[in-house]
Amino acid sequence: MAERLNVGDKAPEFTAELTDGSKVTLSSMLEESGVILYFYPKDNTPGCTTQACDFRDNFGALKSAGWRVIGVSKDSAKSHQNFIDKHDLPFELIVDSETELHQLYNTWTEKKLYGRTFLGCIRSTFVISQDGSLAWVGYNVKSTGHVERIMNEINV
Repeated sequence: MAERLNVGDKAPEFTAELTDGSKVTLSSMLEESGVILYFYPKDNTPGCTTQACDFRDNFGALKSAGWRVIGVSKDSAKSHQNFIDKHDLPFELIVDSETELHQLYNTWTEKKLYGRTFLGCIRSTFVISQDGSLAWVGYNVKSTGHVERIMNEINV
């Protein structure tokens, strides 16, 4: 795995596909607001649902404070749309089926579970200020409690 990103680093620029098939760039999002980019392993799994619902429940406060929330996983657009609909998620999800964005942000790595080795997502969150710098970085975050921690860090 490449070197991890740190607070103060410039966030890697990207172009990505949203659930509706449209393309978005980091620079275009930063023209409007800061970005909270969070990487999670899989739609509709217990931890990922808890995390998404935590962002959902705090979405109004984050948006009012000038932050755009956007989730990233390697799930398909159809899976993302089901996840959004099922849990009333008010934010967009990026389709990263080839893990290009995961690799750019160093969240895709070898993992081990029950003696089996596989490639997978490290649950991570990046708070990107409008100037493109990383204001907060969390690798291996827990699915619960880290939204509150982020909000405390960015004074929301």
